Amino acid sequence: MSDELLTAFCTWLGAERRAGEKTVETYARDIRSFLSFTTEHTGESLDPKGLGTLRAADFRAFLAKAAKTGDVNATRARKLSALRTFFRYLHQRHGVDVTQLSLVTRPRPRNPLPKALSHDDALNVTTGISEATDTAMEQARDAALMMLLYGAGLRIAEALALNVGDLPAVDGALRVTGKGRKQRIVPLLPAVRASIDTWLKLHPNPDRGEPLFTGLRGRRLNAGVAQRNLRNFRRLNGLPEHATPHALRHSFATHLLEGGADLRSIQELLGHASLSTTQRYTEVETNRLMEVWSRTHPRA
Repeated sequence: MSDELLTAFCTWLGAERRAGEKTVETYARDIRSFLSFTTEHTGESLDPKGLGTLRAADFRAFLAKAAKTGDVNATRARKLSALRTFFRYLHQRHGVDVTQLSLVTRPRPRNPLPKALSHDDALNVTTGISEATDTAMEQARDAALMMLLYGAGLRIAEALALNVGDLPAVDGALRVTGKGRKQRIVPLLPAVRASIDTWLKLHPNPDRGEPLFTGLRGRRLNAGVAQRNLRNFRRLNGLPEHATPHALRHSFATHLLEGGADLRSIQELLGHASLSTTQRYTEVETNRLMEVWSRTHPRA
């Protein structure tokens, strides 16, 4: 019965729902594995009426088994989506109750761990980015921008939103407006301030109300230009593909953690609303330590 049911479902999916060939193949594979699981789980091959008697715990057991065999959250979320489509079909064609399946929550995909640059690569970007452009103005501007991203942990959008007047009068702290218009105070290291001052000497119009970082025409610098220049630089210098402006922010946090900074301080510097967001950097550090251990320990 299960083969006939699966064939009928795939026909409906392709003909009536107009799903693509790849989608039909994927759903067929997921539903086939589910039907195989229910046979093993209940001890019999279930017809539509029998499938309608399954409880939320049975669906969760299927997803739990998938997790044990290595399925990540995104894969299990896809399988649950296939199940919901399958049971929608069973409800329309066979009157199967879908209440129990609706009680099963979708697995949340894990956010990818932030990828930081090594100390050497981060310094290489901040000191060598000028190689990616031709004019002295662009070179000074890009060096100041990358130094600010790495030295203060700003998002590129936050850095490009700054005006000249946002800079402190003397060495001190910078007030940054982040997501949700939330403001935070970030110290400006002497090296960062020196790089910005070098850029200001070449700034086409360094009045207080003007953008801190500008393009060749004097307008506020577009993030795509900065990303392109860093992309060109990393390819010329053999840096990893994740060497992006945002990776400098990740590097700022990761290197602070390696140096002994506490998570609460890093949270404030990054402007994270939740400490759990900042805690992702501890996973990065743990992974790095495990790699070092496995590579160097004589018993590894």
